[in-house]
Amino acid sequence: MRKYLFEFLSIFLAVSLAFILDRWNDNRKDRIAENKIIEEIYNGLERDSIDIANDEQYYKITFRSLKYFNEILDGKSVENDSLVAFYFLLSRDIIVVQNKSGYESLKSRGLETIKNDTLRTKIINLYEVDYELERKFSEEYSENKFMQNYFHKINDAIAPYFEYDSTNNIKGVRLPIELNQKERSLLKSYLWKIAVGKQDRHKGSQYNKEKIGKLRADIKDYLKDRS
Repeated sequence: MRKYLFEFLSIFLAVSLAFILDRWNDNRKDRIAENKIIEEIYNGLERDSIDIANDEQYYKITFRSLKYFNEILDGKSVENDSLVAFYFLLSRDIIVVQNKSGYESLKSRGLETIKNDTLRTKIINLYEVDYELERKFSEEYSENKFMQNYFHKINDAIAPYFEYDSTNNIKGVRLPIELNQKERSLLKSYLWKIAVGKQDRHKGSQYNKEKIGKLRADIKDYLKDRS
C-alpha cells in the first residue's frame, strides 16, 4: 500500500505541477497578448491625437475663410493673397481618419482580453460610440455635406468676379460684387450654415481629443501597474 500510495502521490503531484505550469504559461501568454494589444491601442490613439492637432489648424483657417467671404459680401476690401487658400477650404468636407488597428486586433482576439472592466469599457465607448458618431456626422449626415450643399450656390455668385493670371490661376477678386439684397442674404445664410456645421464638428473633435487624452493616461497607468 505504501508503494502504491507513493506512486499515486508522485503521479498526482506531477500532473498537478504540469497543470499549474500549463495554466501559468497560458496566463503569461494572455498577459503578453493583452499588453501588446493595449500598447497598439495606445500608439494608435497617439496618431489620432496628431491628426486632431492637424485638424485644429484646418478649423482655424476655415473660420478665417468664413470671415473673409462675409467681408467680401459686405463690400469690404480684402487681401487677394488669401483668396485661393480660403476659397479652397471654405466648403471643403472633412474626411475622418481614425486608427482602429489596435481595436480591431482586440475584437478579433476577444474584448475580454483586457481584464480590467473599467478600462475595457472606456476603450469600447471611444471606438464604438464616440468615433462612430464623429464619422457619421462628418461623412454621412446630409447637413454637413458642405461641398454638395453650398459650393455651387456660392461659386455661381462669386466666381464671375474672380481674376486670373496668365497661367489661369486665380489671383484675386474684383470688388465690389454686385448683388441685390436677396442674393446677399442668401449667400450669408449659406456661410452661416457652414459656420454652424463646422463649429459643431470642431467641438466634436475637441471632445474626442479630451477623451483620447484621458484614455491614454489610463492605459499608461494600467501598463505601469502591471510592469
